[in-house]
Amino acid sequence: MNAAPAAARVAEPMPWQRERWQRLIQLQDSGRLPHALLISGPHGIGKQPLVEALIARTLCRNPGEVACGECHGCRMLAAGYHPDLISVAPVEKSRQIRIDAIRQVNGFVSQTAQQGGYRVIRIEPAEAMNVAASNALLKSLEEPGQRTLFVLVSDIASRLLPTIRSRCQHWNLATPPAAEAERWLSERLGDAEEARFWLRVAGGLPLLAEELAGAEARQLRQELRELFDALVRGGEPVGEAARLDAQSLDRVLWYGIAWLEDLIRLGLSGDSRRVRNSDLLPLYRQAVKNARVRDWFRLLDYAREQRRLLAAGGNPNPQLVMEAWLIRWSALLRS
Repeated sequence: MNAAPAAARVAEPMPWQRERWQRLIQLQDSGRLPHALLISGPHGIGKQPLVEALIARTLCRNPGEVACGECHGCRMLAAGYHPDLISVAPVEKSRQIRIDAIRQVNGFVSQTAQQGGYRVIRIEPAEAMNVAASNALLKSLEEPGQRTLFVLVSDIASRLLPTIRSRCQHWNLATPPAAEAERWLSERLGDAEEARFWLRVAGGLPLLAEELAGAEARQLRQELRELFDALVRGGEPVGEAARLDAQSLDRVLWYGIAWLEDLIRLGLSGDSRRVRNSDLLPLYRQAVKNARVRDWFRLLDYAREQRRLLAAGGNPNPQLVMEAWLIRWSALLRS
């Protein structure tokens, strides 16, 4: 006698998203869920688990509080393909979602759902749509047809065109309570003290904290710490930049921005308790002695602008950006 196939893994929201989740499923079950949702919040706050749980429940034939995990729809989704779901993201090596991808969405929306339920369109990150793609999406957002759900996922919703935002119901996810985030992260890392440290480094964002605690991210952070130390001690910035040649420019800039924000907090308040990266305090104190706070603000603005250009689809030379940025760091540290 053949055993019944095991149930598919069921997508669930994060523990701190219970209230939001209950509200979503109440709207869905009462037929009042809008056809287009914009779910936003910073990277690492837990948007993806919430979105995946909602999509799974929408495509499930026998949903309870979450998808059943056993029906044909759940099994197709778990296998990596469901004919009534289309997911749109930037193509490989591109940071933009272009008009061709949205034309496919428009064609998908015009079809009948193959499984007789909802058609679901997931766009992530939604702010990666260029202007032509955004404008092409407007028609489908305005006239989506019956049983259609758009889920736009965004780290920075303000970068979306106002015409897109106005056609979606916006759900902005808040940073979870520290105790709840720490409890979850302690279980993931197996160490409460580690959880507290990385949660602080990540600014209270639990999934980002878990990511930063991983081996690869720790190695990059250590490399950057050694580079920062070398610059404080008078190291040559172009040579130091060469050490980071293989690293992601976006991630390096993220660390640099976080550390500059720490420097500014320390410089303005003198209060070390306001610093997120407490292990870097000795380096911060030396750096604060060597430059004025307004100079750190200028460097912070530069790093944020470079990261914004990357997110907007720019294709700068990473080595040149890194060198220019570290030369600015070095100049401040020696002033």
